[in-house]
Amino acid sequence: MSEQLSLIIPTYNERNNIEPLVKLLDSALKGIAWEAVFVDDNSKDGTREIIHQLAGKDDRIRIIHRIGRRGLSSACIEGMLATTAPFIAVMDADLQHDEKLLPVMFKQLLEKSDLDMVVGSRYVDQGSFGNLASRRKWISQFATSISRLLIKSDLKDSMSGFFMLRRTFLNVVVERLSGKGFKILLDIFASSPRKVVFKEIPYKFRSRQTGESKLDTLVIWEYVVLLVDKCIGKIIPVRFILFVMVGLAGSVLHLLILLIGLKGLKLNFLEAQMAATFVAMTSNYTLDNIFTYRDMRLKGKSFFIGLMSFYVVCSIGAFVNIQIAFYLYNNNITWWLAGLLGALVGAVWNYAVSMTVTWRKKV
Repeated sequence: MSEQLSLIIPTYNERNNIEPLVKLLDSALKGIAWEAVFVDDNSKDGTREIIHQLAGKDDRIRIIHRIGRRGLSSACIEGMLATTAPFIAVMDADLQHDEKLLPVMFKQLLEKSDLDMVVGSRYVDQGSFGNLASRRKWISQFATSISRLLIKSDLKDSMSGFFMLRRTFLNVVVERLSGKGFKILLDIFASSPRKVVFKEIPYKFRSRQTGESKLDTLVIWEYVVLLVDKCIGKIIPVRFILFVMVGLAGSVLHLLILLIGLKGLKLNFLEAQMAATFVAMTSNYTLDNIFTYRDMRLKGKSFFIGLMSFYVVCSIGAFVNIQIAFYLYNNNITWWLAGLLGALVGAVWNYAVSMTVTWRKKV
C-alpha cells in the first residue's frame, strides 16, 4: 500500500529524540498509511545512525543524509520533493509538536477539498507556547508581527513549523521557494502566486526534553535574510547584497588600519596598505563565512583552506578593479564613476568566484 501521508522531519543532533518520536507517530497514526522522511544535516551525535537502525527494521522510515548543505527550510523542501505521497506534513524532531494533531490535520484535508494546508497554531484559541522561555516567546511574536508585512493572508502563526499540505499545492509553489532560513511556512505563503486556502488549528507547544534549541542570534539573521529575499530576491540576489555589505564594512576597516599604520605605527604607505589589505580581507572572509554563506560555512581545516583561496580571489578582484577604473578614467569617464564601476566589477568578480571556489556552492 502506497503512503497517503509523508512526514518530513529535519534533524540536526537529535539522537535521543528519534526513537521516542517514531513510537509516538506509530501510535497517533493508526489506520493511516504513513512514512517518515528524516532529512539530516550531517549530525555529529549519532542521530543518523539511529535513523538507519530504525529504517532497517521499518520500511516506513527513510533518511536523506545531506553533506555540505545546511538549513531547515532547504531540508524541508528536499524532503518534500523526495516523496510521492499526496499529503505532506512538516514537523520538528524535538518532540515539541503534538503528534496527536496529525490525524486531525489529515482529516481536515481529506474532507475539505478546497483546503491547501492546515497549520498547527499557538496563537488561535486554546493554542499556547506551553513553558517556552519568555525570550523565545518574544522573538516568535515579534517575527510573526514582521511577517505580516510580507504575506497578505490572515495567518496568525507564520512562525509555526508544524503543518500539513497537499502535494498539488506544493507543486504550485515549489519553484518559487527560496529555501532560506528556518521558517518554511512563511516561505510557502510568501511564494504562493494565489491566495492560500488554509485553516489554523490550536496546539500546545511542548517543552524540549533532550538536546539543545537551534534558535540563536544567527537563526534570527536567517529569518531577516528570508524576508529580504522574498521582497527583492528576484531583482538582486540577497547573498550578493550581503557580500557587498560585508565588503563595505571591510573598506571602513581597511581605512582604519591604514590610518593606524601611517599615523600610529609610523609605517610607510606600502607597509600600511599591505597590513590594511590583509586585515580587511581576513575580516571580510570571516564575516561572509558567518553571515553571507552561513548555510555553507566552513569549519576546521576547511576554514583555513577557504581563507587562502579567498585571499587569492580578492587579490585578483582588486587587480581587475584597478585596471577597469584606470581604463575608464583614461577614457574621459569622471573619476568617481570610474572608481565606482571598477569597484562594482571587482565586487561581482569576488562574489561569483568565491562562491564557486571558496565556498563551492552546492546544487
